[in-house]
Amino acid sequence: MKSAVIIGFGSIGARHAQLLAERGVRVGAVTRNPECSYPAYAGMDAALADLRPELVVVSNETSRHIETLERLADCGYAGTVLVEKPLSDRPAPVRDWPFADIFVAYNLRFHPVIQALRRVLAAEKVISAQVHVGQYLPDWRPERDYRQSYSARRDAGGGVLRDLSHELDYALWLFGNWQRVAALGGHFSSLDIDSDDAWAILMQLERCPMLTLQMNYLDRAPRREIAVDTDSHSYRADLVSGALWRDGVEEPFACERDTTYRLQLEAVLSKDRADFCSLTEGARIVELIHCIEAAAAQGSWVKS
Repeated sequence: MKSAVIIGFGSIGARHAQLLAERGVRVGAVTRNPECSYPAYAGMDAALADLRPELVVVSNETSRHIETLERLADCGYAGTVLVEKPLSDRPAPVRDWPFADIFVAYNLRFHPVIQALRRVLAAEKVISAQVHVGQYLPDWRPERDYRQSYSARRDAGGGVLRDLSHELDYALWLFGNWQRVAALGGHFSSLDIDSDDAWAILMQLERCPMLTLQMNYLDRAPRREIAVDTDSHSYRADLVSGALWRDGVEEPFACERDTTYRLQLEAVLSKDRADFCSLTEGARIVELIHCIEAAAAQGSWVKS
């Protein structure tokens, strides 16, 4: 039986653990969370020695990701690592980690609508794209006070720009690397948090001259949409409902809440690297986040 260690057992760590256990993987967690229903370990050394995992999932606070990877390397771990997004809370040089594989968990790459959109856009000339993502932060985890979540804390790597950086990742995955960026953003609402809650971003990318992106912690009705105009067609994708329209004609896709996470873990376990966010790509997103914040602070374009 394969085994896995989850480092950090918040909501996303618990989801990974459940989906792995469903596949018959033996799961343990490095956590002090009393609600953890899997074997819990106070330290990484004990978990690695006991379980000898083929997979380690790093799902603790974003600000601790790099130190966690360093600790894993110091422990001699040489298996596969899946790091929750974003890779870190600030730009850092890309290291040559001693792991068999290391990926960043941008699971929306596995969404069937994004997959379909990527296929059809590959042969078309893209003119513009409009992306919108938003959900009211207090509704994210109804069982927990949103003010106690890492999302509410800038020092933990929270904030909507990092939380919803999926959109930055799939924008680059669809349209190539960014070339310049301008932005407005920060904390504008009455939410009791010290992290950012809304951004408006304008980017030029290799295959898309104009992309606008709105992201927020404010939409009472969750939205995750992308509209693309090409020389040949107009596309609209809704990742919440699971549908892709081409010139107004709808194609539905089956996708429940855990589909993308399940497909991501299946790819990890089967060592299928085709659609994963690599370490280099993950670091590029962290750098883009830094440049978006710099563009907003300076009130000017920032070039890649």
